Amino acid sequence: MDRKVYYSFHDIPFGQYEYGYTQPTIRFSKTEIIHLLISIVVLSLAFSFAYTYPFYTHLIQFIKIFPVSLLAVVTAFAFHEIAHKFTGMKYGYWSEYRMFPQGLLFALFLGLFTPFVFAAPGAVQIFGMPSKEEGGKIAMAGPSTNIIISAIFYLLSFLAFKNIFLMISGINAFLALFNLIPLGPLDGKKVFYWDIKIWSILLIISIAMFIAII
Repeated sequence: MDRKVYYSFHDIPFGQYEYGYTQPTIRFSKTEIIHLLISIVVLSLAFSFAYTYPFYTHLIQFIKIFPVSLLAVVTAFAFHEIAHKFTGMKYGYWSEYRMFPQGLLFALFLGLFTPFVFAAPGAVQIFGMPSKEEGGKIAMAGPSTNIIISAIFYLLSFLAFKNIFLMISGINAFLALFNLIPLGPLDGKKVFYWDIKIWSILLIISIAMFIAII
């Protein structure tokens, strides 16, 4: 009997998981790409609205800030989620990003009507039962990526485009710090319960980066 290979667990018909599973490869499904792109655009708009609040009185500034917000969202949010995905797939689990429409709409609403943005755009879904260590390492991948990117752009800010690179560095540092809070569905909770020493090191680095930038 021929076995059909599915590259996205969301595409596997109910009841056929035992027949269609294969070791995942590093790739993105069409649905995942669409969800990532929608999330990136909406978050970029939300941050641009917030930075130029109220945007309708600062249209020129809004147009100028949008590309910067786009770059910041790609480096901070997209790379964070992709790091989770790649680490999950490294351990053999189907890992795909799925947006949270209500969270994206809420972020857009805040950006439009306040100078603040709080976003819960979505998350990488892991299909399987990772061990405590695997779960901790998968969770750690996101904040660790943000810390590395924050450090790179912080150093680049001394060479050129100081304000732009500091903004990108700061957003990455904040995202790392926020996600390391050991509560609820945040990455910090999984890392904390896996290895409190590693969690402490990441937290201290992210705090130091954030303080240095602001």
